[in-house]
Amino acid sequence: MSDWNETQPIYLQIRELILKRILSGDISEGEAIPSVRQVAAAERINPLTVSRAFQLLVDEGLIEKRRGLGMFVSEGARARGLERERNRFLTQEWPETVRRMRSLNLDVADLLQPEQNR
Repeated sequence: MSDWNETQPIYLQIRELILKRILSGDISEGEAIPSVRQVAAAERINPLTVSRAFQLLVDEGLIEKRRGLGMFVSEGARARGLERERNRFLTQEWPETVRRMRSLNLDVADLLQPEQNR
């Protein structure tokens, strides 16, 4: 992990990394995730930063705290995460992509052409 992006808070990057691991199936539903202390020590960051990232994931229903056991990926987390990410892409990223395509006078057909035909 340790290659932090300077333009985004670290807690959001940690959240994103865990979300990507859930979406890819690298961490399965019901599986434990590393503790706040483990992540903080491994990444040499403040435990409060990790806690903040974990709390976002709890608030989103993607992970859950099991008293005395730790944090686990919630049942249905992958489906909820996919839905959220699709919605975010369609409402935030895609409109910006369309604006950029228009500014470059590109259309979808241009993007679908094999690279050698461009």
